[in-house]
Amino acid sequence: MSRRGYRLIRSNYRCRYGEIDLIMTNNEYLVFVEVRYRRNSTFGGASASIDHKKQTKLRATAEHYLQRMRVDPDQPCRFDVVVLGPSVDTGCEWIQNAF
Repeated sequence: MSRRGYRLIRSNYRCRYGEIDLIMTNNEYLVFVEVRYRRNSTFGGASASIDHKKQTKLRATAEHYLQRMRVDPDQPCRFDVVVLGPSVDTGCEWIQNAF
């Protein structure tokens, strides 16, 4: 990840709203990363498992982090998704700005 310009800030950030797997920086962005693994794609695969309800929880958790850590309100942020599993050709797919 460091070769791609990512630097890990925190892993498994938890609060009452949910959990964010990885919080990283990439250039000017603070990146909230959700890592999903599915053994098969029977129910749509890993990326399909990040439905509206999951996105809402991730946003609330990210907002909690931003407030708690007193991150500059002008700090650009984004949500990335890392999809792992046999249904991914390369074994890993990193989707930037997923939602």
